[in-house]
This record gives sequence, structure tokens and C-alpha cells, in this order.
Amino acid sequence: MANHTSALRRRTFCSLAGSLAWKTINAAPARVRVAVLGTGHAHALGKIRALRNLPEFDFVGVCRPEADEPNEGDVFEGVRWLSLDELLEDKSIAFVAVESRVRRNLGYAQRCIAAGKYVHLDKAPGEDLSGFRSLLAEAARRNRVVQMGYMWRYHPAMQAAIEAARKGWLGRVYLFRATIDKPIPPQDRKQLAEFRGGMMFELGCHLIDRAVDLLGKPAKVTGILRHESPLDDGLADNTFAILEYERSLAEIRVSAFQPHGDQYREIEILGTNGKAWVRPFSPLRLTLDLEDAAGPYKAGVQTIEPPAARGPSYAPDFIEMASIIRDGARASYSTEHDLATHEALLKACHVI
Repeated sequence: MANHTSALRRRTFCSLAGSLAWKTINAAPARVRVAVLGTGHAHALGKIRALRNLPEFDFVGVCRPEADEPNEGDVFEGVRWLSLDELLEDKSIAFVAVESRVRRNLGYAQRCIAAGKYVHLDKAPGEDLSGFRSLLAEAARRNRVVQMGYMWRYHPAMQAAIEAARKGWLGRVYLFRATIDKPIPPQDRKQLAEFRGGMMFELGCHLIDRAVDLLGKPAKVTGILRHESPLDDGLADNTFAILEYERSLAEIRVSAFQPHGDQYREIEILGTNGKAWVRPFSPLRLTLDLEDAAGPYKAGVQTIEPPAARGPSYAPDFIEMASIIRDGARASYSTEHDLATHEALLKACHVI
């Protein structure tokens, strides 16, 4: 009887354990508790909207330490407002998106890392290269990740263009060329003029990030910063950067004048077997012109419209961070890449 009872107990335990394991495996993954720090960045409202709507996250609230940053609009409806101490001291908040004004963001990111948070740090991470390097080193020491908010890292058409270059389908790549020209109203120009690089600092950072992703750390960076407007605000509004590599170049042009400039944003990768270009950035469109068929692409001109990523704007960045935090996934971009991008940007902006 004792043996029968023991066997029954063992079977019951195994059955329960198996049932619990099945439920654990099939249960929905735990949602990551997230808060937003600051609302003054140009991307802040879109990122608040994304984090409030993505099922991967439990949105805790918004911290707005500075009174000169926005706090009105439908994106804030029903939001919980947090003090900075509440945000930093709440151990349940694993992830913070730092979305204050650029001049403040590096300091806020440093405080979040010191509090043990994972951080999404919006671009560009200020003008202090050594401070940014220290931030990434401290994050690594604490086994945390700082994700940079360069907005075209997960752009499907750009990813496909870079893939074609990396896999040799374009032949030997000798030139990366990219441009953004966007009319900036007078009230916004004053804020952008705070940084020496002006338009290169504000928007060129996204394009330098793409060039470094493809070609790596440049051997030499030359920046041309011009003020062409009759407005006496000092904004570098007509800018150009050249990134030099052993056997290739990258050219980045960013200005503040072109009407309907969003339609003419372009990234172009040229190789000895042809080129790939993305224009406009939205809707998604990749065009290739190849001399010889390569990979999945035929010879000649062809246009592909890749499927859009799931979810709202900025969703791919945040979905990846959820995987990093919950599952220990590897980040798509290394600290070495982020440092190389920021160093190239600051050289192009005559900061270093």
C-alpha cells in the first residue's frame, strides 16, 4: 500500500509539474514595465504613443522634470505623471525611454543606468563623446543596454539595400550617398542652432548611422557647415559631410530649405555591379539597377516595395528591447557601432 501511495504521489507530482511547465511555456510573456523621461524631443510624442499601444509593454507613465516641455495633447490622456525620483526608485520599471531635449538627455540616461534601468536614448546623444563613452561602459558593467534612437535602423527598404551591398550583389561598393533637405520654420531654427553642427547634427546623424552600419568606422571625416539663410540665427543650414574609407566614400548632405523635402530624401549605395537606392523613405520603396543578376535580383532596373514592419512608428526598436530585457536577446547594434557613429557625427559637426 505504501509503495502504491508513493507511486501515486510521484505520478501526481509529475503530472502537476508537467501541467505547470506546459502552462509556463504557453503563457503570454511578461510585459515589460516602461516609463518615458522627458517630452521635449521631436520623437517624444510618437514614442509615447507606441509604448502605450504595444502589447509587449506595461506603460507606467511619463516623467516631465522640465516645465518647458510639452504636457498637452491626446497622447497624454489618462497618463500617470511621475516625479524623477519615483521613476528612478521604482524597481519594477525595467525600461526608460529618454525623450527630453537633446542637451539634457545624456545626463538623464546616466541617471537611469545608475538606477539599473535599460535605456532607449533618443538621438543625438549630445556633444560630449567622453560622457557618451562612459555611459555605454557603465551600462555594460551593469549588464544593461543603451539603445540609440536612430529612426531608420529598422527601415525595411534600407535594410534590404544594405543587405544587397553586404552580400556582394552590388559588386564592390565604392560610394554611399544620402540626403535630407527639409524646410525649417524660424521658431525651430533657433533651437537647432544651439548645436554647432546645425542640420548635420539634427538629421545627418541618422544618415551617418546608416553609413557606419554598412562601411564601419571611417578613417577620416570632413564636415562643411554653412549658414545660407538671410535669418541671422547662426544655424548651419546647408551642410555636407564626407566619410573616407580605404576603398570607398560616404557623402551626407543635409539642408533646411527644400519645399516638400520629405519626398526627396534618399539613400543610394553604388557598386561595380550596379546600385540600390531608397527614395522616398515613406512609402517603402527600394529600386535596384544591376548589370548582372545577383542574389534574388534580376539584371536591369527593378522596384520592390517591402512589407512594413508590425505596429506603429518606432515599434521595431521597442519590440527588440522587449526581447533583450525578457529573453536576453542580442542587440542589433553594438556599443562599438554607436561610438563610431557618434564620433563621426561630432567630427562632421566640428565638435571634435
